Amino acid sequence: MAENNAPGATPARKGKLKLIILISAVLILAIALSIVGTFWLFGSGLPGMGDDTQAEDDVAAETFVPTAYLDIEKALVTTVQGEGRQRYAQAYVAFGATDPQALAAAKLHMPLIRSQLVMVLGSSGFAELQTPEGRQGLAENMLVTVNQVLEQEGEPGVNQVLFRNFVVQ
Repeated sequence: MAENNAPGATPARKGKLKLIILISAVLILAIALSIVGTFWLFGSGLPGMGDDTQAEDDVAAETFVPTAYLDIEKALVTTVQGEGRQRYAQAYVAFGATDPQALAAAKLHMPLIRSQLVMVLGSSGFAELQTPEGRQGLAENMLVTVNQVLEQEGEPGVNQVLFRNFVVQ
């Protein structure tokens, strides 16, 4: 009798395994059909079917161009007038541009750009440089100055002037 029980237990395990596999397959099929039905119901169609030339044209028109940056390694240091005393301003600056040629041109003409930026920083007032609006205005003035220098040299301009570190004392 012990011999009859052993072979009978093995088929019961195989039956449960088949049942589990069958239920899993049915669930996967149901999920796939619900996804396909949702796409079809909302009218967007299935991916890869239909006329996608419009979508391809939109993707080609909106190509992402990353911004590259160039750090000025040495700080711009100058004196500024404030409250009847001589004060100091120090700024570490970086340029941002989507055109790598603009950054290469800025690197080539760096002595002239540094000179002009020190003049712009020195012409700012101490009280102005202590406010966020004043620093934003300084960054905009520096951007105009850098682009004027690059334009005079026949080079493309940069998009941003960023302060990496800014100290006024």
